[in-house]
Amino acid sequence: MMAIEQAIITWIHLVASAIWVGGSLFIAMVFAPILKTMSSSVEERLQIMIKVGRRFNKVAVPSLVILIATGIFNAHQMLIRPDFLFSTSYGTLLVIKIIFVVGLLVAFGVHVRIIRKEVEQKITTKQLSDSQIARLRTKIIIVGEITVILSVAILFMAALLDTGI
Repeated sequence: MMAIEQAIITWIHLVASAIWVGGSLFIAMVFAPILKTMSSSVEERLQIMIKVGRRFNKVAVPSLVILIATGIFNAHQMLIRPDFLFSTSYGTLLVIKIIFVVGLLVAFGVHVRIIRKEVEQKITTKQLSDSQIARLRTKIIIVGEITVILSVAILFMAALLDTGI
């Protein structure tokens, strides 16, 4: 492959990563804390956060798909020689990164499942008790934090792979 083609694929991978990780960090570290100061109602904050999450997913999910596709493309040389995956430090780091990506996909799937449409409807129509809302909020926060931590860990693995460690 020509250097310019590889550069374009890497650039696409980096842009998709910036959208996914940057957006996730923004929601967790900027939006959620500000939202807490704007409303004392946990129910109202949860409704707003779900709406923001749904809007974010419209750009985040395609970015995640692009990340996986370009990641597989970038790793294809290693993936067609499985013996390299376990006999080189690069291969070992790649396996760890793949495990983190699988974990991220599972966490994201759980997160989406927790806040499915019917749950959102129960919140907006006030069909959930305060304790149910509190439990739901706790689940969303924990799974969201796991998603962000895995995303940042994947970035670190990418940095290690890029340096050739």
